[in-house]
Amino acid sequence: MKIGTIGSGTIAQAIAHHAVAHGHQVVLSNSRGPASLAGLVDELGPLAHAGSPEEAAAAELVLLAVGWPQIPDATAGLPHFDGRIVIDATNQFASPPPHPKIADLGELTGSEYVASLLPGARVVKAFNTLYSQYIAADPRHQAGRQVLFLAGDDVDAKTTVKELTAAFGFAPVDLGSLREGGRLMQLGGPLSALHALKQD
Repeated sequence: MKIGTIGSGTIAQAIAHHAVAHGHQVVLSNSRGPASLAGLVDELGPLAHAGSPEEAAAAELVLLAVGWPQIPDATAGLPHFDGRIVIDATNQFASPPPHPKIADLGELTGSEYVASLLPGARVVKAFNTLYSQYIAADPRHQAGRQVLFLAGDDVDAKTTVKELTAAFGFAPVDLGSLREGGRLMQLGGPLSALHALKQD
């Protein structure tokens, strides 16, 4: 599979490492341009390369992992997704810690808002409830596998994400739709920042 990243921070890097370790190609992008990613691409090896956000967005599966205030600019001008899958790993921090403020979206969940900016995308919420160090680490632990919560409105898209992340070693748990499951996972929800292991 070819996986693109919109954003190249700690979460995108962690997922990229898992992806190349399992034989997937990765196209990384950020707002600073491909040259800024040369060191990361060298570290990831021959399956990784840097590109524009448009190139990353053309991949079979796309990871959106940017700060909340950057989402409109990061998604502006991207091509129609034509049913491709976007993993939304964002959190609606209007301002980040140590003085966090949660963006008020009214009745919308964060991922419903994100989906509204990505025409044609099948959005799956995932990876947003975990600190990056838990994503980067081997998800297989002596006591069990790292639980990965996910939510989405498209069953086939969720199945693809579940199979991919299970291959990485995570224990995916489907929480339902972007509305119901997304609300459990987003900032202020009961599963936000919950680190759990599934006993096998």
